Order: sequence, then structure tokens, then C-alpha cells
Amino acid sequence: MSRTASSPGDLELLDTETRVLWDVDARGRLPGPEALVIAVAPDGVGATVAATVPDDLAARLLDLTAYATPSHPGRPPAVLEPCRALLEQAAPGDWTLSAGPSYLVRPPLRFDVSVAVLRSDRPADAGRVRAIRPGNWEPDEWEELLDGGHGAPWTMIADGDRVASICHTPRRTRAGAEAGTWTDPAFRGRGYAAATTAAWADLLSADCPHLFYSTSADNLSSQRVAGRLGLRAIGWLWKLTRKS
Repeated sequence: MSRTASSPGDLELLDTETRVLWDVDARGRLPGPEALVIAVAPDGVGATVAATVPDDLAARLLDLTAYATPSHPGRPPAVLEPCRALLEQAAPGDWTLSAGPSYLVRPPLRFDVSVAVLRSDRPADAGRVRAIRPGNWEPDEWEELLDGGHGAPWTMIADGDRVASICHTPRRTRAGAEAGTWTDPAFRGRGYAAATTAAWADLLSADCPHLFYSTSADNLSSQRVAGRLGLRAIGWLWKLTRKS
């Protein structure tokens, strides 16, 4: 079956998410610090290279990945080691690998909890949480978020004088948006992250073509949120970064 513009393949979706997550330049190059991001989907392998990588090396890396075979979810693709070797040869040093699964968020979603979910499209809700900033947010960042700046739109759950859970928008372009979730450790296991993510998707469903949710390989609680919501796994992003 041929795909239409409204039905992109998983590799195309991963490429879109890469462009949402990183502010790629006009040539499609990463700003760093990652030197190489390899996208592995069931229907193929792709790569995005940093602007700091020399053009000849970038061409070799892209050529290697263009003919690579997808690996099983969670397993490094075979092409990863040849790519790492080329990068290490060009820039010896301490290279680190990080990875994690990506999911497509397709509203409408619903996940019911016994508490109210606050939303950025209701001014009174911003007033409810303004004075109870979580410690992992800087004061200026919190004010900007609540005033509709970077990170908005958002959804939250508050419990008394504490913000229990947040889903916000750390990255957004015309092509899509990425969910950013956090739950206070004291309130984990109650479904709050799933509830705020579902409400976040509803906020963005009208004017955002693609919504993404991604996490790290070792963040099993975040992966369980994806499972609770029935999000569709589209693949993994593998990132090589050279420590400065």
C-alpha cells in the first residue's frame, strides 16, 4: 500500500521528530552537542549529522546509514559501531552513546484520574500554580511558562501547595511538538503523567501536525506512561556525543 502525505512512515516521523527536537540548520545539520543522531524505525534507518562534522565525514556517515538494516527495538543498529569508529578517528576522545524510544501521540486521548487537570488555556489555572513553583524550575522560566512563553502550552496537576505533575512543550515547530513530562516523586504511580499528557495532546490537537513523546532507554516509568496511553512506538533515536 502506498503512503499518502497524511500517512507518513515511521522513519519519516522520526526524521520529523529529530527536526522538532533539534534546531537543525538549512542543510539539515544538528547544532550539537550530539555529533550524530541515528533514527531506527521498522521501515528503515536514517541519520542527522552535526554542523561541526566535516562535510566529507558527514557524507560518509550518511552513506553508511542510508544502506543500514533496522535493528530490533532497544538494540543498537549494526551501523552504529562503524559510525562511531569514523567519528573517533576524526576526533579522538571520550564518545558517549545515549538512546531511547520515541512514540507518536495521536489525540484524542483520555486517561481519567480523581483530581483536576489544569490547563494553560484557562487563565485561572495559571494563577492556581504561580506561587507553587517546583524546585526544578528556575523562577524566570516558571513565569515565562505560565505567561504563555517557552514551554507553553502546558497541563498540570496540583495537590495543595505542590505541583504534582506537569506536561509542557519544550520544543515546537510548524511540523510538530514534543511532550515534556515530570511528576514529583511523592506522587508517582497515580497516573498523573498519563492524565496530563492526554490533556496536553488535546490542547495541541487542532493546530499541530504531529505530537511526539520520547524518553531514555532506562526511564521505565516514562515508558509505562506511553503504554498506559497506548502511544504508538515509531522507533529509537541513538545519539553519539563527544565529551568536551
